[in-house]
Amino acid sequence: MSQLPIDDVLPALLTQLDARAQLILKAPPGAGKSTRLPLVLLQQGAVAGKIVMLEPRRLAARNIARYLASQLGEQVGDTVGLRVRGETRASSKTKLEIVTEGVMTRMLQQDPELTGIDLLIFDEFHERSIHADTSLALALEVQEALRDDLKLLVMSATLDEDALTGLLPEAGYIESEGRSFPVELRYKKLAENTHLIDATAKEISTLLSSEPGSMLVFLPGAGEIRRLAEQLEGLLGDDVLVCPLYGQLTGSQQQQAITPAPKGKRKVVLATNIAETSLTIEGIRMVVDCGLERIALWDPKTGISRLESVRIARSSAEQRAGRAGRLEPGICLRLYSEEMLARQPATPQPEILRADLTSLAMELAQWGCQSATELHWLDLPPVPALKQAHALLVALGAMDEGGRMTEMGGAIQKLGVEPRHAAMLLLAKQHGEKAMSTAALLVALLEEPPRGNNNPDLQFQLNLVESGKQSRSRAYLQRASQHLAKLGNNKSGANKTAIKVAGEWVAPLLAAGFPDRIALSRGKDSRYQLANGQGAMMMPDEPLADEELLVVADIVKTRQGDSRIFSAVPAQLAELQDKLPHLFVWREWLDWDDKKGRLTAEKHLCCGKLVVERQLMGEPDSAKASEALLNAVQRKGLGVLPWSKAAEGLLNRARCAAEWLPELDLPAMDDEALLAAADEWLLPYMNGMKTLKALERIDLVAALEARLGWDKKQQLDKALPTHYSVPTGSRYAIRYQPGQYPVLAVKLQEMFGEKASPMIANGKVAVVLELLSPAQRPLQITRDLAAFWQGSYREVQKEMKGRYPKHPWPDDPANHEPTKKTKKYM
Repeated sequence: MSQLPIDDVLPALLTQLDARAQLILKAPPGAGKSTRLPLVLLQQGAVAGKIVMLEPRRLAARNIARYLASQLGEQVGDTVGLRVRGETRASSKTKLEIVTEGVMTRMLQQDPELTGIDLLIFDEFHERSIHADTSLALALEVQEALRDDLKLLVMSATLDEDALTGLLPEAGYIESEGRSFPVELRYKKLAENTHLIDATAKEISTLLSSEPGSMLVFLPGAGEIRRLAEQLEGLLGDDVLVCPLYGQLTGSQQQQAITPAPKGKRKVVLATNIAETSLTIEGIRMVVDCGLERIALWDPKTGISRLESVRIARSSAEQRAGRAGRLEPGICLRLYSEEMLARQPATPQPEILRADLTSLAMELAQWGCQSATELHWLDLPPVPALKQAHALLVALGAMDEGGRMTEMGGAIQKLGVEPRHAAMLLLAKQHGEKAMSTAALLVALLEEPPRGNNNPDLQFQLNLVESGKQSRSRAYLQRASQHLAKLGNNKSGANKTAIKVAGEWVAPLLAAGFPDRIALSRGKDSRYQLANGQGAMMMPDEPLADEELLVVADIVKTRQGDSRIFSAVPAQLAELQDKLPHLFVWREWLDWDDKKGRLTAEKHLCCGKLVVERQLMGEPDSAKASEALLNAVQRKGLGVLPWSKAAEGLLNRARCAAEWLPELDLPAMDDEALLAAADEWLLPYMNGMKTLKALERIDLVAALEARLGWDKKQQLDKALPTHYSVPTGSRYAIRYQPGQYPVLAVKLQEMFGEKASPMIANGKVAVVLELLSPAQRPLQITRDLAAFWQGSYREVQKEMKGRYPKHPWPDDPANHEPTKKTKKYM
């Protein structure tokens, strides 16, 4: 084997691993940490038991396992094993397992003592996948409570050393310098309105015409890769192969991208950030980096992700450029400026801070954690995202309101798939073979949705797979067979074509996993309302756009307006009610009817926040009338309430305090928060009210004070007083407006003797003084009284002496006696 940079630190690494329970290894791409190190650990017998190495990406896991096995002259499944989603190749001889996705987490959950395993390796940890963060948190607790002999090795090309050593303070630290050939960095910022694909195609063509070797091009996503591949057809010579590389391609397509080009040809590999690390793509000496990546940002308020193309972090740019210098000197063309790169963060945002945490919440419940704070994390999972995940798991029946896993939750975890998908499989299990077969194939399709298909109808996509007309039909059918086997149905295991879709089951099964995404038409413009209350839309010319009821699987938040539906199935209400009765509840509804000018009472059949049927009731109960009136207030807004000057002043002060003194921790007082919590602070002051006119009797000051609470109100009054006593003893009101400085209007003569502007908010905010003439007209507006006395006061004095000679205009106002009187009465 040829010499690799990691060889220089192997003796020290083995010594440290023997002496310590935790070890951090920093080594750049190509150093050999993923390929040489595991073999050395095996050959040296560094640990007695099995080694498990976590890889964030399946493509990398498969290739590393294949490479390591070939180095030993064996097949994967012998000494070196592989466990990825849908594929397990291991035997009694296996000493090293390469795992990915949530496999390591499942190992820890099923056997917290990790019987027979002595070393866990976290490779490419800088990618900060949610699975790696979760597995490390669980492994640290295992090490602390059950297995002080368990060893942990965290490996990364680029990492936040301070944060990682803070999490693992007892860990040894080793750094390999690595080895790479020089890479010439070129920068070319694209003009504002330049089309990315056109510009990239042009730069690729120019670079290939002047430089030898193959090229790696980094793009944000699969859509851009496909469009650029089409653009390059006919533009490049016959000796250049264009090879896409992204996660949804088949294994053979991915292998074509990373294997050497045939003799006499060279390659242009079009890749997402899947190619940043772990993979060595043969023959690459040129890199074109667009500087973008596509990430999903989860919004816990809506339960919907937003896809965004964002600029890559500096560490990612470094990784991408390094691909050009793996095997020989190379070139990296960055389609952005050096100054633009310098403004980017050092490392990417960890997935745990921006992802849907439903699966993580499930893992924590199974682990027995009441709170994520019970474990050690590099970044604590955000509370809002965990709350949203908890609400969904309760809706799926996987968790109770107290956060404990139910019997259904235990069954979901045993299936080893996403909670939504598991709920679908478990419903099917209750209804026989046709339902199970449909669910198995539907889940396989949802796990890896086909790209490039413009038809949003999942039923249509299932039929393509079932008939073998979809390019990945074989893989989908194989995965469906695995799901069926977990459900205890092995009939289709031998013959994958036996898997059949029962059309009548598709919508109910999807609704079992996505109860929050049952969608009812709003009656116009292909717009829908989801059961979670969010709006959704389809393009008017798309299939399904005219359907009355849908169940939505894939939906993406757009920048403006409703979210866009990308995959769904049509549904029948009666069918959903029959198969999923627990999703439908009758509720009494009282509301103010604007047209009739009175309260109305109805019974609503609700699916989440959808009303699918209404029935009129008799005259509403007077005890509930105020609740109905509150619904009208929440719909119409706070403007319908009787806002006195005192109530407006209190509200403005509370909102300013939230801005200037967040440490007071006042309850949220913005319109949205007040309306959402109106039943807590407003409803008690509406007792017996039945008409909008009756609202005039509400004591809003008392209601808002109750919202703040006595202690917080006292703190607010002290920090942001309603009035200020000026040197003459007069008290004048301070005007507060959110987003602006506080203002005090006072006659200039009453501020004589005051050396500086008044301060409020515990000394943090200077009051703006509106200094008035004897006729109450503004003379000067200032936040710095001392500077005014020494400066522009002279101009005011000169002008005002002649206009108001009866009033004092001293030369030293800062030390003069304040007055409200004219000279005659002083």
